Amino acid sequence: MAKSNWHFVKIDEIKSNDQSSIAIGPFGSRMTADLYRPSGVPVIRGTNISSAKSFEGDFVYISEETANDLKSCLVYPDDLVFPHRGAIGLVGIVPRDGYCKYILSSSLMKLSCNKKIADPYFLFYFFRSPIGKYELLKNSSTVGTPGIATPLTSLKNIELHIPPLPTQKAIAHILGTLDDKIELNRQMNETLESIAGAIFTSWFIDFDPVRAKADGKQPEGMDAATAALFPSEFETVEGQEIPKGWQVKSLDKMFKIVMGQSPPSSTYNEINEGVPFFQGKTDFGFRYPTVRVFCTAPTRFANPGDTLLSLRAPVGDVNISLVHSSIGRGIAALRHESSSRSFTYYALKSLYHEFIQYDSNGTVFGCLTKDSFKSLSFIQPPNELINLFEKTVSSLDSKIESNENSILLLSSIRDTLLPKLLSGELPITNPEQFTGVS
Repeated sequence: MAKSNWHFVKIDEIKSNDQSSIAIGPFGSRMTADLYRPSGVPVIRGTNISSAKSFEGDFVYISEETANDLKSCLVYPDDLVFPHRGAIGLVGIVPRDGYCKYILSSSLMKLSCNKKIADPYFLFYFFRSPIGKYELLKNSSTVGTPGIATPLTSLKNIELHIPPLPTQKAIAHILGTLDDKIELNRQMNETLESIAGAIFTSWFIDFDPVRAKADGKQPEGMDAATAALFPSEFETVEGQEIPKGWQVKSLDKMFKIVMGQSPPSSTYNEINEGVPFFQGKTDFGFRYPTVRVFCTAPTRFANPGDTLLSLRAPVGDVNISLVHSSIGRGIAALRHESSSRSFTYYALKSLYHEFIQYDSNGTVFGCLTKDSFKSLSFIQPPNELINLFEKTVSSLDSKIESNENSILLLSSIRDTLLPKLLSGELPITNPEQFTGVS
């Protein structure tokens, strides 16, 4: 039960005194693509807001002059931003370590809070909670593109239960610390994958060791035993210059491929009955898919360690299945004939630009088919080099998997604590002990 010193407030009561503390992005006619510049004031778009605390994706920019003409739409560190059209229910917070200011796109609205009453990160986590998401969604229309008819009025009238400011800060600190650890692991995984990917590209795409030996040089950063496994010359095969002794193979000959098939929807559930079921790109994460749905009548399977490839728009994204799973028609499971897990993943990842050519392919929705794998090829090295690559990057990939498991654990802890802390069910008896609180 919430403590007696908590009280109900409306968002309108805790906004800052600034005239544009609650505001909407500019009308579309005032924020058009021809205003974008290579640098300047970054524009926050719906695609930059996700389930993470930090913004994601690339920014577009407008000039300082244009931004000043739209000053009511500017946002600053600790301001909250929400989509009022499209991905309603998400929330972002302007970081303290990013740009000094940003500007809203036309599909967003903002909240600047009065920091003497409300901690912005406490509010951020309120809107991340099921109750907060419900408040954002309850006045939205699902006809066509989701939207809120009167977004600012709806935001102002949202009511929430808040504790004294020190407790708000303590709650935000606890949840923020977990989010920071999650983000650190994500960043580490991106770095580790980029290192392994760079090795793959150097060896099997750019052929750097072969080129070095062809020039009479020792391959940079490579011991003699490893260098000896690479040829010192090229040959022409099927019109392509490839390392001597390597092969050009179609993907259907190079990989064991299981095309997904969707069982009847009546066999799906979210109560852990059956096996995990991955339907398509919507289940994909940075490297591993999220288990959301289970299936009691699976027909096609992916084994642990198989690379999952998105077959339907958007085509070409890859993930790795960590579990024995059922796969729907939007996914294929692949494994190289050598059974090398890492080579499979990085090879398919390197073919992304080949795959996305099938994304439209003259139809409304593009897709990869069995015939697509027959027409696409890859330059395959000998198995001893594939095995050496697996050995070289296995420690990196193992660390990525370990970090992912930590992310899942930390996320579970955060999601369990979130409603309990925000309702007062889990009381903070001494909030002052949390030093350096946001």
